[in-house]
Amino acid sequence: MAIGEWVAQNLKRGSVVALRGGLGTGKTCLTKGIARFLGIQEEVTSPSYTIISEYCGAGKLPFYHIDAYRLAGDDDFEALGGEEYLYGEGIAVIEWSERLTRSIPEAAILIEISLLAGDRRRIDIEGLR
Repeated sequence: MAIGEWVAQNLKRGSVVALRGGLGTGKTCLTKGIARFLGIQEEVTSPSYTIISEYCGAGKLPFYHIDAYRLAGDDDFEALGGEEYLYGEGIAVIEWSERLTRSIPEAAILIEISLLAGDRRRIDIEGLR
């Protein structure tokens, strides 16, 4: 969660964070850290079945938590109107972003989480300015 809060300090309206990593690597935990920094009061849970959860942070900043795990790919995402969330005024975090190769904006922040021995993780971040 602390890394999520750190990432959130660098986000602005229209930012997209693309998360990659296997089951149990901590994608939702990192997302919860971003949401906490943004002032989201609601509990943030993985939207695996709803695909997209919308929240409103402090200052009315929209926060979109997207889970692409159950999508077949970009066509499914586009059929849901998913691109509206990526090119709007809010901040979007996408779990399982590797399933949406065509939809992820070029300027997205890419975060890959890998499990190491024990409960350790490796977190690689690209595109954070």
